[in-house]
Amino acid sequence: MSKPLRWRRVLLKLSGEALMGSQSFGIDPAVVERIALEIASAVKLGAQVGVVIGGGNIFRGVAVAAKGGNRVTGDHMGMLATVMNSLTVADALRRHDIPARVLSAVPVPSICETFTQRGAERYMEDGDVIVFAGGTGNPFFTTDSGAALRAAEMKCDAFLKGTQVNGIYSEDPKINPDAERYTELTYEDVITRNLKVMDTTAIALARDNKIPVIVFSIHTPGALVSVLEERGLYTVVS
Repeated sequence: MSKPLRWRRVLLKLSGEALMGSQSFGIDPAVVERIALEIASAVKLGAQVGVVIGGGNIFRGVAVAAKGGNRVTGDHMGMLATVMNSLTVADALRRHDIPARVLSAVPVPSICETFTQRGAERYMEDGDVIVFAGGTGNPFFTTDSGAALRAAEMKCDAFLKGTQVNGIYSEDPKINPDAERYTELTYEDVITRNLKVMDTTAIALARDNKIPVIVFSIHTPGALVSVLEERGLYTVVS
């Protein structure tokens, strides 16, 4: 018998790289399928889930600026990459009979709906998974900031960040196996120690709206449900 959910309405943030699997570029269908099953399991337990996915597996806007190009153009291209990733995940959820809608901050009406807070609230109350695409709709903002913004707008109980490792560490544990893993931190800890789990704007948004940030490994089977039930390994920033 499952435990009651600690956090019922949540925003799940995934990097675009999380969809690549062992590939160096693009989308691995097997990884998308596994992530969709994780989300479906949470929904079936009563969770209301919003999802934000980065676009780094396809395109990064900063790469254009790094080579002397226009950063705004690059960021617009990155936003379109998030739309592609969002369509992929929403389609996988529907295959498992989980209603899912893509709402984009960048209007692409022939492909998906444009985001409005009222529309997203209505869909979420109906039990649909909302995949928020297009970041904030503005250049110079990361998808972490876009995720924190959506978490605040949707009055989420928690902002879940699925990463490559099972929490926040003092250093990259892949480089330093002796790095310390934290179980609890404050927002100020993350900022002052420059822990780089997400950008400062995203952390500040979460702090100002009193939304706890939970960092866990998206690659651990069953981790999403475990976090919602306060089991497993993760770090809470509050």
